[in-house]
Amino acid sequence: MAIPRAVDPIKSLEDIRSIKQMLLSKPRDYLLFVMGINSGIRLGDLLKFKVRQFQGRKVGASIEITESKTGKQNFLVINREVDRALKMYFDSTGVEPDSYLFRSRKAGKPLTLCAVNRMVKAWACSINLKGNYGGRTLRKTFGYIQRVHFGVGFEVLCKRYNHSNPSVTMRYIGVQPEEITNIMMHEI
Repeated sequence: MAIPRAVDPIKSLEDIRSIKQMLLSKPRDYLLFVMGINSGIRLGDLLKFKVRQFQGRKVGASIEITESKTGKQNFLVINREVDRALKMYFDSTGVEPDSYLFRSRKAGKPLTLCAVNRMVKAWACSINLKGNYGGRTLRKTFGYIQRVHFGVGFEVLCKRYNHSNPSVTMRYIGVQPEEITNIMMHEI
């Protein structure tokens, strides 16, 4: 039996912009993508959010959650990008306060992990992104972009992810081969 290959993060800000542009006409999917790459929250926990948890919240507000995998407390902070996506979603659809934020077409049910895996694969494929992508890509993209583009250290990301130590986070996000090559170019 083959071991499933780990999914990749989206590494390019340009690729992220391309997916966002493509999803603008699908407010729920756009919100899912934006919230996933801006929060670092596990997909299973994102899919449990209800509309009422976000109604009336402003930029900077935080929503507390108990992680289903670990039982640990965590939170999501609404940044400007998430706020814009929420407004677009709420303006485009009649949402009931007690409905799931990421509703499926099945009455009253949230999207499934399998459905989101297919969606993320399709988004990556549609912009000709090479690699292995799935639902966990959103969480990994958050960490990768924070680390590579914003210089956030593994220790801080470890805390954000609720990992037991930074080495777990290092394995999760992965140090890329080009990073090793780049440090070899530093002159001492």
